[in-house]
Amino acid sequence: MRVLVVEDEQLLADAVATGLRREAMAVDVVYDGAAALERIGVNDYDVVVLDRDLPLVHGDDVCRKIVELGMPTRVLMLTASGDVSDRVEGLEIGADDYLPKPFAFSELIARVRALGRRTSVPLPPVLERAGIKLDPNRREVFRDGKEVQLEPKEFAVLEVLMRSEGAVVSAEQLLEKAWDENTDPFTNVVRVTVMTLRRKLGEPPVIVTVPGSGYRI
Repeated sequence: MRVLVVEDEQLLADAVATGLRREAMAVDVVYDGAAALERIGVNDYDVVVLDRDLPLVHGDDVCRKIVELGMPTRVLMLTASGDVSDRVEGLEIGADDYLPKPFAFSELIARVRALGRRTSVPLPPVLERAGIKLDPNRREVFRDGKEVQLEPKEFAVLEVLMRSEGAVVSAEQLLEKAWDENTDPFTNVVRVTVMTLRRKLGEPPVIVTVPGSGYRI
């Protein structure tokens, strides 16, 4: 899942981004509304965590732009105000969910994951294919009933492949979905991660390399 965090309180924004990355999400961070508009014009995001009171361009206008463009991106709006009227107004603008500050990080994670599930064709909460069972919420992976311990990026790559339901996923698509925009597009990080993931999943191999195209399960 790829997430954009838009929050002018830099310490909070960076803390949220760090926490989401630990949950195997690819996260970009900006600190004002103008930068947010620039990012959504370039990258495809599953979820935007959007502070309402932003400098340069207000969060409401960022939300309106996402709706205007007809993007499948879901918006979780944050605000320091917990008034019902503010929540209603944010939802009417086009936000998909609303979370007042301060918030419990576990709740933020749950809401981001819930919104992420709504950006694509609905899939069961636990993904199963080729003897692999992946639970995105618990961040657990089992192969033939045996638990497999994965690092966040390995988990993210496996989740993207599982969600493709047998379709080929290119290295570029994996890079876009599992890494943030600061990753060098010419790096071999995708190939190395897939190799490590294959080893951890054991024999027989379930990740197939399609020459010149990408990978599939």
